[in-house]
Amino acid sequence: MKKLIIALLLVAVSASFSLASDVITYAEGCKKGSVTFDHKSHGEFVENGCKNAACHGDATPAKIAVDKKTAHGKMCKICHKNAGGPTRCGECHVK
Repeated sequence: MKKLIIALLLVAVSASFSLASDVITYAEGCKKGSVTFDHKSHGEFVENGCKNAACHGDATPAKIAVDKKTAHGKMCKICHKNAGGPTRCGECHVK
């Protein structure tokens, strides 16, 4: 029984680490609050997931350096407008 509990705990811990890597928080330079990006939910929503060149371009998927100009322009906000996602400050930024 102890071995089963230990095995379940190890699986739970390793699963939490793998899930955590899908969530990225952008806080640097965000005066209105940090922005948490859930890659998994975006990948499921966007047609073809990471095969869609809108986010990663032709590059290999990796953490994207996002600044205010990029987020409010050609990357996040324009996609949110087109797909009906959040576009108001407080919908993405959280203090």
